[in-house]
Amino acid sequence: MKKKIGMLILGIAAIGILGGCTEADTVSQNLSKSADSFEVQRKVVFFNGITDRDLLVIEGLCALGNGDTDLRMTVTCKVGEDEYKKHYLGLSDNVSFFAEQLDAKKEDPFHYKVIIRPESIVPDIDLQTSN
Repeated sequence: MKKKIGMLILGIAAIGILGGCTEADTVSQNLSKSADSFEVQRKVVFFNGITDRDLLVIEGLCALGNGDTDLRMTVTCKVGEDEYKKHYLGLSDNVSFFAEQLDAKKEDPFHYKVIIRPESIVPDIDLQTSN
């Protein structure tokens, strides 16, 4: 009985959380997940705020670093089938960046995306047997 009540409370909490999301929130989350899955063309520009000069411009199927610090920014881009490049740039009081999505992407505001990478669930095991 306690298990059923616990599941009911968990279900109500989940509905409350999902019900609180606006259409813009859902679309924004879906676009971010698509970009992190290398499905969105982006242009990322790092610039010097004092000299107004671009230091680095990166275009392509790029994902911004999710675990970056305030002083470091990473951009990972897919450059081929199973080929990626990662770029690092230090941020400071005069170096900043902006990222632009180059193409529109159709996203369903009523569909929430959950992307599971099999390699994060199933460990990579090397098996060696005797001859």
